Amino acid sequence: MEDLVPYAVIAHYRCTDEDAGLIQEALLTMREHTVREPGNLAYVVHTAEGPSFILYEQYTDRAAFDAHAASEHFAEYILGTVRPRLTQRDVLFGQVIA
Repeated sequence: MEDLVPYAVIAHYRCTDEDAGLIQEALLTMREHTVREPGNLAYVVHTAEGPSFILYEQYTDRAAFDAHAASEHFAEYILGTVRPRLTQRDVLFGQVIA
């Protein structure tokens, strides 16, 4: 059996002051759902100046991340609430070096 290589996501979301509270609430709700996914290893939400948020996510492998991105809660909170309100979005993907 092939060894699983953990897959990481680092996202930086920028928004207006007006939308910061709503986005923070959506990201924290998203965290509640995501940490219960079988392939999730970490989902950490950070605040940053701007206003902005930095997310660090880690999954058992790319397939686990793909399942996360296909979930109902991803569609509702990220696609439906967060992304439409962002002024800028930068996302990095990578494999964890063992």
